[in-house]
Amino acid sequence: MKGNSILRFIFWAALLIGGFFIGTSWKNNFNQQMAPQMSADEGNPRNVNDETTPTKTTTMPPGLNEGEKATIRLFENSAPSVAYITTSQLRQDYWTRNVMEIPQGSGSGFVWDKDGHVITNYHVIQGADKAQVTLADRTTWDAELIGASPEKDLAVLKIDAPKSTLRPIPVGSSDNLLVGQSVLAIGNPFGLDQTLTTGIISALGREIKSVSGIPIRDVIQSDAAINPGNSGGPLLNSSGELIGVNTAIYSPSGASAGIGFSIPVDVVKWAVPDLIKYGKINRPSLGIEVANAQTTQRLGLRGALITHVIDGSAAEQAGLQPTYRDRSGRIRLGDAIIGINGEKVESSNDLILILEKYKIGDTVKVKLLRDEREQEVTVRLEGSK
Repeated sequence: MKGNSILRFIFWAALLIGGFFIGTSWKNNFNQQMAPQMSADEGNPRNVNDETTPTKTTTMPPGLNEGEKATIRLFENSAPSVAYITTSQLRQDYWTRNVMEIPQGSGSGFVWDKDGHVITNYHVIQGADKAQVTLADRTTWDAELIGASPEKDLAVLKIDAPKSTLRPIPVGSSDNLLVGQSVLAIGNPFGLDQTLTTGIISALGREIKSVSGIPIRDVIQSDAAINPGNSGGPLLNSSGELIGVNTAIYSPSGASAGIGFSIPVDVVKWAVPDLIKYGKINRPSLGIEVANAQTTQRLGLRGALITHVIDGSAAEQAGLQPTYRDRSGRIRLGDAIIGINGEKVESSNDLILILEKYKIGDTVKVKLLRDEREQEVTVRLEGSK
């Protein structure tokens, strides 16, 4: 019995010692595996209230391809920059003399900067006595007309919304566009706000007439559906950058027929700073007034016929001659401008568009036709009066 007790004692002692070494070995192995993770956690302690926590994004349903996901994200990022514009006119009742506010129309626009400037088409607010801007957060603000350019069909409104509610739209470029690239339009067709349509650029270099009758050149043509109410809304590229302002459709019925036109963003970038600062485009001028294209054609002339030279202007200093009526009542034709710095001028519209390429203070060589003979004079451009 004594021998059996000794054997039992040795067995349990061996078991305890073996368990001790096995446990120690497992603990060391566990600590080695967790060491890198603990080190990382100690260096960057987690905080459930950390402001760097990623913002919540829309959960994509299964089955969407990458193109659809990209379009959804683009819309979600761009929609807060798009505004809904409503206009009205004030009318006085003949009998009661009460002033009534009558709805006039609606359109689209987009936030330009944190100062509350909103861009839209001029024809959206034309003739209105009052305009209101509804942002994507459903807040509505009375708008003040800051500047307008009928010849570019652009207008700038200003609202006193908090900067925190304003999301300026990212601005791209229109000088490198290609036919076939994808475009997206966001607007409020028929008063249905936050509507997205997609398509491609179907042509470039188009020309349309503005409200003033002066052509807008290099207009973008796309097949993204544009309907009444889309006017003034943004045309975006696949990166969500503004490349144009939706302004017109070509349709006998007045609804989308797959051809829409947008003012290129490079024109917008050129015009908007002047509209904000001066209320109009402060374009370079020769200091003259010219006849419209129809009058010039009817007279059988070419170029831009000068009808008036402003007193004290650069044109007067250069000796340009206006059209006038002599003492016998006969009309004496003035100079007809047929070229600027080597560029041919075939109409008054050509002259306007060519001068837009220059800045106030630039000197240009003006080629003109006087008494059926060509001459050339140098004129320093000045601000429009």
